Amino acid sequence: MTLQSEVEVTARPRGSVISYAARIFVRIGVLPILVVIALITFSLMSDNFLTVDNIHSALRQNSYIIIATLGQFVVLLAGGFDLSIGAITALVSVSTAMAMSSQTGSPLSAVVIGIVVGVLVGMACGLLNGLGVASLNINPFIMTLATASVFSGLALMLTSGVPVSGLPMEFSDWLGYGSVFGIGISIWLALLAAVVLWVLLTLTRPGRHIYSVGSSPRAARLSGVNEFRTLILAYVTAGALAAVGAVLLTARLETGEANIGASLPLQTIAAAVIGGVSLRGGAGRVLDAVLGAVFIGIVANGMNLAQINSYYQMIVTGVVLALAVVADRLRTRLASAVYAGKV
Repeated sequence: MTLQSEVEVTARPRGSVISYAARIFVRIGVLPILVVIALITFSLMSDNFLTVDNIHSALRQNSYIIIATLGQFVVLLAGGFDLSIGAITALVSVSTAMAMSSQTGSPLSAVVIGIVVGVLVGMACGLLNGLGVASLNINPFIMTLATASVFSGLALMLTSGVPVSGLPMEFSDWLGYGSVFGIGISIWLALLAAVVLWVLLTLTRPGRHIYSVGSSPRAARLSGVNEFRTLILAYVTAGALAAVGAVLLTARLETGEANIGASLPLQTIAAAVIGGVSLRGGAGRVLDAVLGAVFIGIVANGMNLAQINSYYQMIVTGVVLALAVVADRLRTRLASAVYAGKV
Protein backbone atom coordinates (compact mmCIF):
# COMPACT_ATOMS: atom_id res chain seq x y z
CA MET A 1 0.00 0.00 0.00
CA THR A 2 1.41 3.38 -1.00
CA LEU A 3 1.59 6.43 1.24
CA GLN A 4 -1.14 8.15 -0.81
CA SER A 5 -3.56 5.24 -0.42
CA GLU A 6 -2.90 5.12 3.34
CA VAL A 7 -3.76 8.83 3.60
CA GLU A 8 -6.97 8.28 1.60
CA VAL A 9 -8.02 5.37 3.85
CA THR A 10 -7.46 7.35 7.04
CA ALA A 11 -9.00 10.54 5.66
CA ARG A 12 -12.15 8.87 4.37
CA PRO A 13 -13.60 7.90 7.81
CA ARG A 14 -12.73 11.29 9.21
CA GLY A 15 -14.40 13.01 6.26
CA SER A 16 -17.48 10.81 6.58
CA VAL A 17 -17.78 11.64 10.27
CA ILE A 18 -17.56 15.36 9.55
CA SER A 19 -20.09 15.01 6.73
CA TYR A 20 -22.48 13.05 8.96
CA ALA A 21 -22.13 15.62 11.77
CA ALA A 22 -22.77 18.46 9.32
CA ARG A 23 -25.93 16.78 8.00
CA ILE A 24 -27.21 16.19 11.54
CA PHE A 25 -26.56 19.83 12.43
CA VAL A 26 -28.40 21.03 9.30
CA ARG A 27 -31.34 18.79 10.19
CA ILE A 28 -31.76 19.53 13.93
CA GLY A 29 -30.08 22.91 14.38
CA VAL A 30 -28.43 24.22 17.54
CA LEU A 31 -31.39 23.97 19.91
CA PRO A 32 -31.08 20.29 20.94
CA ILE A 33 -27.42 20.87 21.78
CA LEU A 34 -28.26 23.88 23.95
CA VAL A 35 -31.12 22.02 25.67
CA VAL A 36 -28.87 19.10 26.61
CA ILE A 37 -26.23 21.47 27.98
CA ALA A 38 -28.85 23.40 29.98
CA LEU A 39 -30.48 20.26 31.40
CA ILE A 40 -27.17 18.78 32.52
CA THR A 41 -25.88 22.05 33.95
CA PHE A 42 -28.96 23.04 35.94
CA SER A 43 -29.74 19.52 37.15
CA LEU A 44 -26.24 19.45 38.66
CA MET A 45 -26.76 22.88 40.23
CA SER A 46 -30.18 22.13 41.75
CA ASP A 47 -31.88 18.86 42.75
CA ASN A 48 -35.32 20.41 42.21
CA PHE A 49 -34.73 21.36 38.58
CA LEU A 50 -36.01 18.20 36.89
CA THR A 51 -38.98 17.60 39.21
CA VAL A 52 -42.49 17.49 37.71
CA ASP A 53 -43.69 20.37 39.89
CA ASN A 54 -40.83 22.62 38.83
CA ILE A 55 -41.27 21.83 35.13
CA HIS A 56 -44.99 22.56 35.37
CA SER A 57 -44.33 25.79 37.25
CA ALA A 58 -41.75 26.89 34.68
CA LEU A 59 -44.14 26.23 31.79
CA ARG A 60 -46.95 28.11 33.53
CA GLN A 61 -44.74 31.10 34.30
CA ASN A 62 -43.40 31.26 30.74
CA SER A 63 -46.60 30.54 28.84
CA TYR A 64 -46.99 34.22 27.98
CA ILE A 65 -43.45 34.22 26.52
CA ILE A 66 -44.33 31.19 24.40
CA ILE A 67 -47.40 32.94 23.00
CA ALA A 68 -45.54 36.22 22.43
CA THR A 69 -42.77 34.26 20.67
CA LEU A 70 -45.37 32.80 18.31
CA GLY A 71 -46.33 36.38 17.41
CA GLN A 72 -42.71 37.33 16.82
CA PHE A 73 -42.29 34.15 14.78
CA VAL A 74 -45.06 35.15 12.35
CA VAL A 75 -43.45 38.54 11.74
CA LEU A 76 -39.99 37.00 11.30
CA LEU A 77 -41.50 34.51 8.88
CA ALA A 78 -42.82 37.42 6.79
CA GLY A 79 -39.34 38.95 6.66
CA GLY A 80 -39.79 41.55 9.40
CA PHE A 81 -39.18 42.31 13.07
CA ASP A 82 -41.46 43.42 15.89
CA LEU A 83 -39.60 45.44 18.50
CA SER A 84 -42.88 46.79 19.85
CA ILE A 85 -44.10 43.46 21.24
CA GLY A 86 -43.08 44.39 24.79
CA ALA A 87 -44.79 47.78 24.58
CA ILE A 88 -47.92 46.12 23.17
CA THR A 89 -47.87 43.80 26.19
CA ALA A 90 -47.75 46.78 28.55
CA LEU A 91 -50.53 48.68 26.75
CA VAL A 92 -52.76 45.60 26.58
CA SER A 93 -52.16 44.88 30.27
CA VAL A 94 -53.22 48.40 31.21
CA SER A 95 -56.21 48.41 28.82
CA THR A 96 -57.44 45.02 30.05
CA ALA A 97 -57.14 46.01 33.70
CA MET A 98 -58.85 49.37 33.20
CA ALA A 99 -61.72 47.76 31.29
CA MET A 100 -62.23 45.15 34.02
CA SER A 101 -61.97 47.52 36.97
CA SER A 102 -64.54 49.88 35.42
CA GLN A 103 -67.24 47.19 35.17
CA THR A 104 -70.00 47.00 37.77
CA GLY A 105 -71.65 43.79 36.55
CA SER A 106 -70.78 40.19 37.27
CA PRO A 107 -67.13 39.10 37.49
CA LEU A 108 -67.57 36.90 34.41
CA SER A 109 -68.81 39.77 32.25
CA ALA A 110 -65.99 42.00 33.54
CA VAL A 111 -63.39 39.38 32.66
CA VAL A 112 -64.84 38.79 29.19
CA ILE A 113 -65.07 42.51 28.42
CA GLY A 114 -61.54 43.09 29.66
CA ILE A 115 -60.10 40.27 27.54
CA VAL A 116 -61.97 41.44 24.43
CA VAL A 117 -60.74 45.00 24.92
CA GLY A 118 -57.18 43.78 25.44
CA VAL A 119 -57.14 41.60 22.31
CA LEU A 120 -58.66 44.40 20.22
CA VAL A 121 -55.99 46.82 21.46
CA GLY A 122 -53.28 44.32 20.56
CA MET A 123 -54.72 43.81 17.09
CA ALA A 124 -54.97 47.58 16.58
CA CYS A 125 -51.30 47.94 17.52
CA GLY A 126 -50.40 45.18 15.08
CA LEU A 127 -52.50 46.85 12.37
CA LEU A 128 -50.62 50.12 12.87
CA ASN A 129 -47.30 48.30 12.53
CA GLY A 130 -48.53 46.49 9.44
CA LEU A 131 -49.76 49.67 7.76
CA GLY A 132 -46.43 51.38 8.36
CA VAL A 133 -44.46 48.48 6.91
CA ALA A 134 -46.79 47.45 4.07
CA SER A 135 -48.33 50.76 3.00
CA LEU A 136 -45.69 53.37 3.86
CA ASN A 137 -42.80 50.98 3.13
CA ILE A 138 -41.05 51.84 6.40
CA ASN A 139 -38.32 49.45 7.49
CA PRO A 140 -39.82 47.04 10.08
CA PHE A 141 -37.00 47.73 12.52
CA ILE A 142 -37.62 51.50 12.44
CA MET A 143 -41.41 51.21 12.35
CA THR A 144 -41.75 48.90 15.33
CA LEU A 145 -39.07 50.79 17.27
CA ALA A 146 -41.09 53.97 16.80
CA THR A 147 -44.41 52.38 17.73
CA ALA A 148 -42.78 50.78 20.78
CA SER A 149 -42.12 54.29 22.08
CA VAL A 150 -45.68 55.35 21.25
CA PHE A 151 -47.33 52.34 22.90
CA SER A 152 -45.16 52.63 26.01
CA GLY A 153 -45.98 56.32 26.28
CA LEU A 154 -49.70 55.59 25.97
CA ALA A 155 -49.55 52.96 28.71
CA LEU A 156 -47.74 55.34 31.05
CA MET A 157 -50.06 58.21 30.16
CA LEU A 158 -53.17 56.15 30.92
CA THR A 159 -51.89 55.06 34.32
CA SER A 160 -49.41 57.81 35.31
CA GLY A 161 -47.08 54.91 36.01
CA VAL A 162 -49.35 53.56 38.77
CA PRO A 163 -50.48 49.88 38.59
CA VAL A 164 -54.18 49.40 37.81
CA SER A 165 -55.81 47.36 40.58
CA GLY A 166 -59.36 46.32 41.42
CA LEU A 167 -59.50 43.35 39.03
CA PRO A 168 -61.97 40.53 39.74
CA MET A 169 -60.41 37.74 41.77
CA GLU A 170 -61.90 35.25 39.33
CA PHE A 171 -59.65 36.63 36.58
CA SER A 172 -56.50 35.61 38.44
CA ASP A 173 -58.03 32.40 39.77
CA TRP A 174 -59.03 31.25 36.27
CA LEU A 175 -56.28 32.42 33.92
CA GLY A 176 -53.45 33.08 36.33
CA TYR A 177 -53.49 30.03 38.56
CA GLY A 178 -56.35 27.82 37.35
CA SER A 179 -55.82 24.27 36.11
CA VAL A 180 -57.62 21.74 33.91
CA PHE A 181 -56.73 18.05 34.34
CA GLY A 182 -53.87 19.13 36.58
CA ILE A 183 -52.28 21.33 33.91
CA GLY A 184 -52.35 25.12 34.11
CA ILE A 185 -54.91 26.90 31.94
CA SER A 186 -52.18 29.21 30.65
CA ILE A 187 -50.27 26.16 29.37
CA TRP A 188 -53.40 24.89 27.59
CA LEU A 189 -53.87 28.34 26.01
CA ALA A 190 -50.25 28.38 24.81
CA LEU A 191 -50.77 24.94 23.27
CA LEU A 192 -54.02 26.09 21.65
CA ALA A 193 -52.32 29.18 20.21
CA ALA A 194 -49.57 27.01 18.73
CA VAL A 195 -52.07 24.62 17.14
CA VAL A 196 -54.20 27.42 15.68
CA LEU A 197 -51.12 29.15 14.28
CA TRP A 198 -49.89 25.87 12.78
CA VAL A 199 -53.25 25.40 11.05
CA LEU A 200 -53.12 28.98 9.73
CA LEU A 201 -49.59 28.70 8.36
CA THR A 202 -49.79 25.13 7.07
CA LEU A 203 -53.32 24.49 5.90
CA THR A 204 -54.51 27.88 4.63
CA ARG A 205 -53.55 29.91 1.59
CA PRO A 206 -52.93 33.19 3.52
CA GLY A 207 -50.58 31.30 5.83
CA ARG A 208 -48.58 29.90 2.92
CA HIS A 209 -48.43 33.39 1.46
CA ILE A 210 -46.61 34.54 4.62
CA TYR A 211 -43.88 32.02 3.85
CA SER A 212 -43.76 33.21 0.24
CA VAL A 213 -43.48 36.90 1.09
CA GLY A 214 -40.81 36.23 3.70
CA SER A 215 -38.80 34.04 1.36
CA SER A 216 -38.89 36.33 -1.68
CA PRO A 217 -41.26 39.34 -1.84
CA ARG A 218 -40.58 39.89 -5.53
CA ALA A 219 -41.26 36.27 -6.46
CA ALA A 220 -44.40 36.34 -4.32
CA ARG A 221 -45.70 39.42 -6.14
CA LEU A 222 -44.98 37.84 -9.52
CA SER A 223 -46.93 34.77 -8.37
CA GLY A 224 -49.98 36.90 -7.63
CA VAL A 225 -49.60 37.07 -3.85
CA ASN A 226 -51.04 40.25 -2.31
CA GLU A 227 -48.03 41.42 -0.29
CA PHE A 228 -49.97 44.21 1.45
CA ARG A 229 -52.67 41.93 2.84
CA THR A 230 -50.12 39.28 3.79
CA LEU A 231 -48.01 41.70 5.83
CA ILE A 232 -51.11 43.14 7.50
CA LEU A 233 -52.19 39.61 8.44
CA ALA A 234 -48.74 38.85 9.88
CA TYR A 235 -48.57 41.96 12.06
CA VAL A 236 -52.19 41.80 13.21
CA THR A 237 -51.70 38.15 14.15
CA ALA A 238 -48.56 39.11 16.08
CA GLY A 239 -50.48 41.83 17.89
CA ALA A 240 -53.31 39.45 18.79
CA LEU A 241 -50.89 36.83 20.13
CA ALA A 242 -48.99 39.45 22.12
CA ALA A 243 -52.33 40.54 23.58
CA VAL A 244 -53.22 37.00 24.67
CA GLY A 245 -49.83 36.69 26.35
CA ALA A 246 -50.33 40.07 28.02
CA VAL A 247 -53.72 38.98 29.39
CA LEU A 248 -52.14 35.88 30.94
CA LEU A 249 -49.32 37.92 32.45
CA THR A 250 -51.81 40.42 33.86
CA ALA A 251 -53.77 37.57 35.43
CA ARG A 252 -50.63 36.35 37.18
CA LEU A 253 -49.66 39.83 38.37
CA GLU A 254 -53.28 40.61 39.38
CA THR A 255 -52.72 44.22 38.26
CA GLY A 256 -52.33 46.11 35.02
CA GLU A 257 -48.72 47.25 34.68
CA ALA A 258 -47.34 49.87 32.30
CA ASN A 259 -43.74 48.87 33.00
CA ILE A 260 -43.80 45.22 31.95
CA GLY A 261 -42.54 43.61 28.76
CA ALA A 262 -39.31 45.56 28.34
CA SER A 263 -37.27 42.40 27.78
CA LEU A 264 -39.83 40.65 25.55
CA PRO A 265 -38.43 41.80 22.16
CA LEU A 266 -35.03 40.29 22.99
CA GLN A 267 -36.54 37.18 24.56
CA THR A 268 -38.92 36.45 21.69
CA ILE A 269 -36.41 37.07 18.93
CA ALA A 270 -33.84 34.98 20.79
CA ALA A 271 -36.35 32.17 21.31
CA ALA A 272 -37.36 32.10 17.65
CA VAL A 273 -33.79 32.23 16.35
CA ILE A 274 -32.58 29.62 18.84
CA GLY A 275 -35.41 27.40 17.62
CA GLY A 276 -34.08 27.64 14.08
CA VAL A 277 -36.34 30.36 12.63
CA SER A 278 -34.41 32.28 9.98
CA LEU A 279 -33.80 36.00 10.46
CA ARG A 280 -34.02 36.36 6.69
CA GLY A 281 -37.65 35.23 6.65
CA GLY A 282 -39.52 32.46 4.90
CA ALA A 283 -38.10 29.58 6.97
CA GLY A 284 -39.18 28.12 10.30
CA ARG A 285 -41.82 26.03 12.00
CA VAL A 286 -44.26 26.67 14.82
CA LEU A 287 -42.67 23.86 16.82
CA ASP A 288 -39.26 25.54 16.42
CA ALA A 289 -40.54 28.76 17.97
CA VAL A 290 -42.29 26.96 20.83
CA LEU A 291 -39.22 24.90 21.72
CA GLY A 292 -37.03 27.99 21.55
CA ALA A 293 -39.32 29.78 24.00
CA VAL A 294 -39.35 26.74 26.28
CA PHE A 295 -35.55 26.78 26.25
CA ILE A 296 -35.51 30.45 27.29
CA GLY A 297 -37.86 29.52 30.14
CA ILE A 298 -35.65 26.58 31.15
CA VAL A 299 -32.60 28.85 31.36
CA ALA A 300 -34.44 31.47 33.43
CA ASN A 301 -35.92 28.85 35.76
CA GLY A 302 -32.60 27.05 36.18
CA MET A 303 -30.78 30.26 37.00
CA ASN A 304 -33.45 31.22 39.52
CA LEU A 305 -33.16 27.85 41.26
CA ALA A 306 -29.39 28.23 41.29
CA GLN A 307 -29.91 31.68 42.87
CA ILE A 308 -28.07 33.44 40.07
CA ASN A 309 -28.64 37.19 39.89
CA SER A 310 -31.32 38.25 37.39
CA TYR A 311 -28.88 40.66 35.76
CA TYR A 312 -26.77 37.71 34.71
CA GLN A 313 -29.84 36.19 33.08
CA MET A 314 -30.00 39.16 30.69
CA ILE A 315 -26.32 38.63 29.84
CA VAL A 316 -26.87 34.92 29.21
CA THR A 317 -29.88 35.63 26.97
CA GLY A 318 -27.86 38.09 24.91
CA VAL A 319 -24.93 35.69 24.57
CA VAL A 320 -27.21 32.81 23.59
CA LEU A 321 -28.90 35.01 20.98
CA ALA A 322 -25.53 35.93 19.46
CA LEU A 323 -24.49 32.27 19.38
CA ALA A 324 -27.82 31.31 17.82
CA VAL A 325 -27.38 33.89 15.03
CA VAL A 326 -23.89 32.57 14.30
CA ALA A 327 -25.23 29.01 14.32
CA ASP A 328 -28.06 30.05 11.98
CA ARG A 329 -25.60 31.45 9.44
CA LEU A 330 -23.37 28.39 9.74
CA ARG A 331 -26.37 26.12 9.31
CA THR A 332 -27.42 27.99 6.15
CA ARG A 333 -23.96 27.65 4.63
CA LEU A 334 -23.72 23.98 5.57
CA ALA A 335 -27.18 23.33 4.13
CA SER A 336 -26.09 24.80 0.78
CA ALA A 337 -22.95 22.68 0.85
CA VAL A 338 -24.89 19.52 1.77
CA TYR A 339 -27.48 20.00 -0.96
CA ALA A 340 -24.71 20.70 -3.47
CA GLY A 341 -23.03 17.43 -2.52
CA LYS A 342 -19.88 19.14 -1.24
CA VAL A 343 -20.26 17.79 2.31
